Amino acid sequence: MPRVLIAGCGYLGLATARLLAAKSWEVIGLTRSAPLEGESFRVISADIADATALEALALPKLDVVIHCASSGRGGAEEYRRVYLDGARNLARAFTSARLIFTSSTSVYAQNDGALVTEDSPADPQRDTGRVLREAEQVVIASGGCVARLAGIYGPARSVLLRKFFAGEAVIEGGGSRFVNQIHRDDAASALALLATHGAAGIFNVCDDTPLTQREIYAWLAQHFGRPLPPTGPVDVNRKRGVTNKRVSNAKLHALGWSPRYPSFRDAVERDGEALCAPTAR
Repeated sequence: MPRVLIAGCGYLGLATARLLAAKSWEVIGLTRSAPLEGESFRVISADIADATALEALALPKLDVVIHCASSGRGGAEEYRRVYLDGARNLARAFTSARLIFTSSTSVYAQNDGALVTEDSPADPQRDTGRVLREAEQVVIASGGCVARLAGIYGPARSVLLRKFFAGEAVIEGGGSRFVNQIHRDDAASALALLATHGAAGIFNVCDDTPLTQREIYAWLAQHFGRPLPPTGPVDVNRKRGVTNKRVSNAKLHALGWSPRYPSFRDAVERDGEALCAPTAR
């Protein structure tokens, strides 16, 4: 029975842990806060930014470590602590395990609507993105795997839907900017596949259908019978920068992965009520 440590059992990590446990993996969940209750697998507490705390865990030999801890919306310093220091500490503490790191497609700074693959330049313009790239390099140097995730949405969590129904949505700069997304459950299935497959290197994790901001809001307005959001200027203060690109998931597809929700529209049509529900976690 393969053994995996899920470092960061939050929104995505918990879904991944449950999926791997259902596939007969021995799962150990790691959280910074109090342990989760009622799960079928062991959950322990430690801060991955604390190398001494990780070494003191004295865990059995691990096959895979999945680093999907969250920065809690912090800035560059918190990114460095959680993502970079966390990656270094996990790689050093569990040398026998293959490390999988959940990075972000925000590391691609392309702004011309181009199709980007794992071989495209990844030169982020913001400090947070640069920290992610440093963490990626640590993981790749250890022989591990980097999963560059598009914007995650899922049960009780969708920024686009929340803004749309709250009347806060704005079609920025004409709405031609592409938005790349991935459903939480599809991201979890991708991580499970990367763990099972023994994959190394970089993989983009996104759905099959990049949509422009205008396409998304126009479709939501038609689908729900509500007004189209107003137009406005581009928000240049996004923490990870303003980009415009179409992210390719062909490399992940080649491993045998396919998303349950090929596009955001599919998810809204099939599970719109669940996406719109109040956030539970």
